[in-house]
Amino acid sequence: MSVGAAPETVADALPDALRFAAEPVPGRFPLFLRSLRHPRRLLSILLTRLSGRRLRAAQRFVALVGAHHHLHWPAGLAPSAEPPAALAAAGIECVEVDAGGLVRIAPEGHPLVLLSVDGQRIAAGASAAIAAAFADPDLHALYGDALCGRGSDGPWLPLLRPAFDRDYLHSVDYLGPVLALRRASVAGAAPVAGAAALDLALELADRFGQGAVRHLPQILSFGQFDGGGGERQARCQPRLKAVERDLGRVGEAGTRVVLEAGGVIRLDRPLPEPRPLVSLIVPTRDRIDLLRPCIESLRHRTDWPAKEILICDNDSRDPATLAYFRTLEAEDAARIVACPGPFDFAAINNRVAAQARGSLLAFINNDVEAEAPDWLERMAREALRPGTGAVGARLIDGEGRIQHGGIVLGTGGLVTHGHRHFAADGVGYLSALRATRSVSAVTAACLVIGADKFARVGGFDASAFAIDFNDVDLCLRLNAIGLRTLYVGGAVLHHRESASRRPSPEAAARHDREVGAFKKRWGPLLAQDPHYHPGFDPDLSTHLRLRRGWTGRGPVEPR
Repeated sequence: MSVGAAPETVADALPDALRFAAEPVPGRFPLFLRSLRHPRRLLSILLTRLSGRRLRAAQRFVALVGAHHHLHWPAGLAPSAEPPAALAAAGIECVEVDAGGLVRIAPEGHPLVLLSVDGQRIAAGASAAIAAAFADPDLHALYGDALCGRGSDGPWLPLLRPAFDRDYLHSVDYLGPVLALRRASVAGAAPVAGAAALDLALELADRFGQGAVRHLPQILSFGQFDGGGGERQARCQPRLKAVERDLGRVGEAGTRVVLEAGGVIRLDRPLPEPRPLVSLIVPTRDRIDLLRPCIESLRHRTDWPAKEILICDNDSRDPATLAYFRTLEAEDAARIVACPGPFDFAAINNRVAAQARGSLLAFINNDVEAEAPDWLERMAREALRPGTGAVGARLIDGEGRIQHGGIVLGTGGLVTHGHRHFAADGVGYLSALRATRSVSAVTAACLVIGADKFARVGGFDASAFAIDFNDVDLCLRLNAIGLRTLYVGGAVLHHRESASRRPSPEAAARHDREVGAFKKRWGPLLAQDPHYHPGFDPDLSTHLRLRRGWTGRGPVEPR
């Protein structure tokens, strides 16, 4: 176990999952002043708004000035508390964690146990919702959403949690402090003091499978949340111990557990020796202005000893580009693979992947540049795990904002990039930008995958998705055969999205065809991304504001 030293900040007083709440949110006037730096874009947005296209105008304004969390819940809308008699009538015993973080669950008593801490109140209606969920005998633990108080009369902060995700929980404890449990499954347990809910949930998932721990997207509790007092690194020790205990249960005791700045835990699983060869595949047509920085960053700012660079040359003509190709080949720095014909992202990548020698494939756009040299090592560690399919990175756009933080289904009309337009140095909602966690899909602008897994699903589907959605489709097909998609927030690169594309009527028609094909194939999944909360507004940048009319009350089904 390793703990990296970091100075204490205002955010350190908050639980690690709530550090996003300490990030500044500019008011309307500062945002308007910021927009004045781009008068032509602002005028276009105003005209769009005046034409009645309010949502489109709002989307473009967020893209102009950046995204920020606007999630405050009015103080007057807090739920009432559940009477203790309602808990007992539903067969639930409330057990509070003591001052030392210890909890003891006796074998006798009501069939359900509700872990809580001092200062938390159970929301009215929670008892019936919890009891109904536990009618499923395969459910052993249930957590819901919460309202976090920030002062005696201030607005509430909604904590809308994701579906159970073991990798995410290893990085960030988003569960506690209220957790419902089946007594028979945990009676006599001795969870880690100070991390009881986390430890019990992970242990139950190991014993009964991940479906044994579920999320109910309903507000079950409300109260004051704090970081627990004391120095941050000391407060994190119980989390570190719970994660180490879980790794031991699943046969990964040799994994190095590192507490990074911001309270996010990084797991350094052992890498094979010698390191496996990674084939870095970069499609391009000319654009030496983009390609050279990309390739040089892969050569000199990527700390991985065994790598080959394959450039997919789609009919480059520019003399400077061709001269650069000759230089790379003379230095044995890259292989240039001719891929003539109309640009077909999926087919080109498939063709070159078939010629790659590496056991890992890394698909890289020509407008991507490595920033942190350990990006490939972080992604390779995850891609080498047997149950992992595609692995994606945190990508930063040319304005210093998030370009990609995982892909969310059913938002923005179809799919969007998570936390798009938020500040690049932000932690994200529930530290999602910094964590390693499951997502529905990741972008192929930077995607690492085992070559055998890529071949198992037939690579990118060039027949249906030549340009767009081929990455999302690939990830969903991998997910369907049990290979989960992971986003690695610690792997950071820059991406000038679509800088090498040129709009045309033909491109627009092709895009429309691919949208239709995507909806036909994956339509049911677009109703609600399993890794995203239904309480968020699906139309603007993810995690920006609550869905209009969402109350946090049931009835809803566990997920």
